[in-house]
Amino acid sequence: MSMNLVKLPTGKTNISLRVSKGHFATGHSHINYYIDVTLTKCRLSEARAAASELVQAYTHTTIVDTILCLDGTEVIGACMASELTKAGYINMNAHQTIYVVTPEHTVGSQLLFRENTAPMIAGKHVLVLAASVTTGYTAESAVEAVNYYGGTPVGVAAIFATRKECAGFPVTSIFDPHDLPGYESHDAHACPWCKAGQKIDALVNSFGYSSL
Repeated sequence: MSMNLVKLPTGKTNISLRVSKGHFATGHSHINYYIDVTLTKCRLSEARAAASELVQAYTHTTIVDTILCLDGTEVIGACMASELTKAGYINMNAHQTIYVVTPEHTVGSQLLFRENTAPMIAGKHVLVLAASVTTGYTAESAVEAVNYYGGTPVGVAAIFATRKECAGFPVTSIFDPHDLPGYESHDAHACPWCKAGQKIDALVNSFGYSSL
């Protein structure tokens, strides 16, 4: 079944906010808005625009050696790396290059880096990039992994976030709940829609949705 997505005006060039309102279940919570970030992650023009928005928080103040991409955000990560190393910007990274890496997930959902990618984390200043930060569990796991592998987390960036801080680091986002009137997120065990007998419309995550 195709979900009815509505494109909301954002006032941002080449970046659209596509949402559907209903009762949705994520891995950690129940929400009343599904935010489709597929095109932002996969369409180059939107990925570039998203990267341009996000790097403003880091260009002149933060050393970034590595961008750790979660939720399929590698295209945005590559565009951010390009922006952060662009001629004319004050770049604090002495190497003048940035690694863009994706973690491997174990069966227990822990983040793993193999021997060929671990050196891109160890001793590096690492920016965590996610599609969304709502409960913060995934981003917190990424920060823990960076610390475990000897890296230095420097921040968390996302397309959409409900939190301004995660694991002790500021969260930079393009969109937040102010862009979605009436946005709600509840623990699955305390979901008011479930208690009212409202069926779940779809299981959702940053990769898409599965209608029920």
